[in-house]
Amino acid sequence: MKEPDAKDREILGILSKEARIPLKTLAGRIGLSRSATSERVAQLEKAGVIRGYRADIGQMGEGLVCAFLLVTLVRTPSLGILDELARYPDVRRVSSVSGQLDLVVEVEVPSIDRLNTLRDLIASHQGVDDLTTAIVLRRDIERMAGREAYPHP
Repeated sequence: MKEPDAKDREILGILSKEARIPLKTLAGRIGLSRSATSERVAQLEKAGVIRGYRADIGQMGEGLVCAFLLVTLVRTPSLGILDELARYPDVRRVSSVSGQLDLVVEVEVPSIDRLNTLRDLIASHQGVDDLTTAIVLRRDIERMAGREAYPHP
């Protein structure tokens, strides 16, 4: 595939926030025909730039156990582990990070037992070298993505 151009990046930006946007609406927002937009999306999917479409589930209620699974992989990249993690509804966010760790996996589960089960499933994946669990005791500061931390003067 050719290097993604500005229109491709615009498509990716919109789809990353609105994965279920109708193709007609997407095409209108980027200023291309439906067929041209559909072709670009198909090329991005074929090239593996778009690996899937996911629902971003909000907080479901009190009583959930939140934890970070700190994962070191056997080698990177390991796309197989990302596909596996995407299958678990308790996995809220996966971030690739620099340094000694490879992935930070944020999970929300209904119980410690479910956390242990999920942790064991992930740790047993052939691409995982090491996994450390950090349970969230409380959230002291939480901001919504896209908001500025400091107001403009």
